[in-house]
Amino acid sequence: MRVTGTNPAVLRLDRLLAESTGCSRSQARSLLLRSAVSVEGRTVRDAGFLVTPHCRVALEGNAVEWPREHYLMLHKPAGYECSSKSALHPLVSSLVPAPLGSRLHCAGRLDVDTTGLVLLTTDGQFSHAVTSPRRACPKTYLVTVRHPLDPAVPQRFAGGLQLRDEPRPTLPARLELLSPLQARLWLAEGRYHQVKRMFAACGNRVEVLHREAIGAVKLDPSLAAGQWRELTADEVESLRDS
Repeated sequence: MRVTGTNPAVLRLDRLLAESTGCSRSQARSLLLRSAVSVEGRTVRDAGFLVTPHCRVALEGNAVEWPREHYLMLHKPAGYECSSKSALHPLVSSLVPAPLGSRLHCAGRLDVDTTGLVLLTTDGQFSHAVTSPRRACPKTYLVTVRHPLDPAVPQRFAGGLQLRDEPRPTLPARLELLSPLQARLWLAEGRYHQVKRMFAACGNRVEVLHREAIGAVKLDPSLAAGQWRELTADEVESLRDS
């Protein structure tokens, strides 16, 4: 039986097979045409047949599980883009093998030349919890600048900065000077190129920007650039609650 309308708890049968077994959509359609798939005990060959988590789906007699949500941390290298489509740079999701990589989206973005922690997920509600301005989930950055840092810069960051073409100043941010050319920044906003623009407003230029943490979740030091792992249950919950 077909169902019409948009429902996040409804999937096409070929998509369910692809996401649950790791096969491609074309391979899933081939399995259907071979009468290898049943729904509620009845053979189904229609790739567009819609199923819900309550349907009993089997592939060659073996139960097919409903795909679960995924929550990943990834160590983003420079040169990758945090978007769903790009003609200029490879996507961060391409660092995760198919078919999972194609299902993921970024919960908060980094510029192409910025490295560090990126969260990838299939869960839209989780993304909203992490990125919503109302939640003000803090992010931690290691910043390397071109010119020696003025000792007064942390106070300026703490008081909020008026950026060009912005209607209001930035929220107070904490800046810790680590060396003449390096600082650690705790930021609760995510405006366009905000970190670079804040330092520019203080007469400096960001040379290297690396995100170390989102909320209480720190980038796993065992992950080399381009590597990823699933978040733990505790990490997921801490981000939901941050």
